[in-house]
Amino acid sequence: MLENVESSKTPTRLPLPANKKLIARFMADNTAWVIEGCYSSLLGYVMPHTSEIIFLNPGVETCIANSNNRPWEPHKYESPAAQAANAEMLVAWITEYDLRDDEFSLAAHRRLFDAYNGTKSEYSSNARPD
Repeated sequence: MLENVESSKTPTRLPLPANKKLIARFMADNTAWVIEGCYSSLLGYVMPHTSEIIFLNPGVETCIANSNNRPWEPHKYESPAAQAANAEMLVAWITEYDLRDDEFSLAAHRRLFDAYNGTKSEYSSNARPD
């Protein structure tokens, strides 16, 4: 995940130039990679180096269900209880996804996707493509 490359102390985020150096090193050290993330500023930096992008855009309700069903993320939370304590805030944040216009918003992700001239796909559900 992009957040694992860009910062080891979530939710604290490194300054953008430091993040770019870490990501550049990651890309240089790996001949093939998949990067997943919601930071538009970092995705925009990575996209010129990609052969393909996939926009996972299943809608807010599916994202909430996915969030509620995700396993414990030990790289983010010290315990499953700590993760559960943050669930209400996370659901509220997801609910605003298509209303915001920050770097984590549908609008920002749509701009990146629409501007990309290479091979790209958009998935609007959790169903596996044929």
